[in-house]
Amino acid sequence: MGWRPDSGRARRAMWRGASAACLLLGVVGTEAAHSQTIDAFRPVRDGFLAPQDSPLRRTAVSGLSDAVPTPGLPATPAPSSSSRRAQVPLPGVPAASGAAEFGYDSLNRTRKKPKYYPAQARPKPPPGPGTPPSGELTGQLRPTLPPSATANRQPVSPAMAGTVPGQPPRKRLKIDDDPFGAVGDYVGPFLIKGAVELSAGYDSNPARLAKERGMPVWMIAPEFLAVSNWERHALVADLRGSFTGYGSTLPATMDGGINSAPTTLDRPDFTGHVDGRLDVNRDTSVGAQLRLRAATDNPGSPSVQAGLARYPVYTTLGTTVGVDQRFNRLQISAGATADRTSYQQSKLTDGTMTSNDDRNYNQFGGIGRASYEILPGLKPFAEIQGDSRVHDERFDRSGYQRDSSGGYAKAGTSFEFTRLLTGELSMGYATRSYVDPRLNRLQGFLTTASLVWSATPLTTARFLSDTQLAETTVAGASGVLVRTYTVQVDHDFRRWLTGIGKFSFGTLDYQGYGRSDRTYSAEGNLVYKMTRNLWVKGSLRYDRLDSNITGAGSSGTVVMLGVRLQN
Repeated sequence: MGWRPDSGRARRAMWRGASAACLLLGVVGTEAAHSQTIDAFRPVRDGFLAPQDSPLRRTAVSGLSDAVPTPGLPATPAPSSSSRRAQVPLPGVPAASGAAEFGYDSLNRTRKKPKYYPAQARPKPPPGPGTPPSGELTGQLRPTLPPSATANRQPVSPAMAGTVPGQPPRKRLKIDDDPFGAVGDYVGPFLIKGAVELSAGYDSNPARLAKERGMPVWMIAPEFLAVSNWERHALVADLRGSFTGYGSTLPATMDGGINSAPTTLDRPDFTGHVDGRLDVNRDTSVGAQLRLRAATDNPGSPSVQAGLARYPVYTTLGTTVGVDQRFNRLQISAGATADRTSYQQSKLTDGTMTSNDDRNYNQFGGIGRASYEILPGLKPFAEIQGDSRVHDERFDRSGYQRDSSGGYAKAGTSFEFTRLLTGELSMGYATRSYVDPRLNRLQGFLTTASLVWSATPLTTARFLSDTQLAETTVAGASGVLVRTYTVQVDHDFRRWLTGIGKFSFGTLDYQGYGRSDRTYSAEGNLVYKMTRNLWVKGSLRYDRLDSNITGAGSSGTVVMLGVRLQN
């Protein structure tokens, strides 16, 4: 083929046309070419995640067409590139001008408060930091619960936690007034509580002699309480006792004479009673009591024989049967009593035994009481009692006839004022006449009180007063008029630490003999309650006896430290 001069010009014109076409295509189709390049890497536009799966919140429609519309945004056409390029921020527009009333304001300006119509419900303000969550937890953990509150805690069943769906709410337990008190155990219909105290210490004058002679001392004191839990009727058993032992003995003779105190000073002390009530109907009930008292004469008493090896123990076993009848606010009670008092034989230091049958006697009597409830917290009453005592032997060791009859009459009131001051207070007169004309009538003014004053939630004060007509073996004395007054204050320094202060004053009037004694006792106790079942107790007591008889006075100090086990 031959060469033509115009063929070169034709080829150059063809290349220039192709170049112009490519340049025109690049200017006109830039956007289309860019989209096709991205689609080459994935089937979904705008990235490697689908718009509905994106973790970021969409604030505007994407510049490219979405295969799936974004939820919550209107499907508007994509703006062109020329419109995006035209949106240039103007200097006259303030910052955060589109925050409205609830948006973010970078200038931290005060926002407008919403306006409410009259009687329109206002929303509650958000709780501040440290506010406890309201309501009960229903199976969900509190996000602010500190880890220490649940650390090392045993899992609780849903029934106990109250998280079972449809379960009625659990009844709230009553606040425990004594968080360290004995709980007890239920045995059938009875609540049983038991305790025992073990203590040891030192007594500077256990025999209460004019010349002190100290000894180590130890004591064991058990307690038992059983209370019925019936809708009707009631039965209560309260038994308390103690045994006091000493680490040494006294000599049979002291200061050139026979020792007025026993050589062995160990002695028991027990007080127990069982009370029962039978409810016949709403206004009538029948009651009965069985009681037992076992003890010895008090150390230093003139009734203690000289030359004893140990204290003789006496027991008093008695019962009371009565009926209570209520007539609206008026209540009348009447009962019959019977008691038997007997003494053991006395053992002397030489090994011989002497009888105490002249001190044994039977007592029969009756008691009546009428009360009227004026106010719910005020109930005055009047009470009268009479009895007769018959001894096993007609004449005692001194040749006196000790059979007698007597009683008392008193009037008072029981009250309860807002639980701050509760108790009973009465006054009266007691008398006793003897068969032997040589014995004067035993008589005197009596006071009986049992008051409890709750001064503060941590402090409680008690006042006790009692008057008794006691028997004696002192020749020429018809009996002993015993009056006792006691003030006790309990204060809780902490729930687990209690201090007890106690002061007692008593008078013993040996009528017909001319002897008069005064007793003083000051005691302080500190109780450390470790658990409900274990207490630690320390006590310090000072006793003093003043008498108008020379050489009859005495004093002593007792220091004890022990533990109390209870359930």
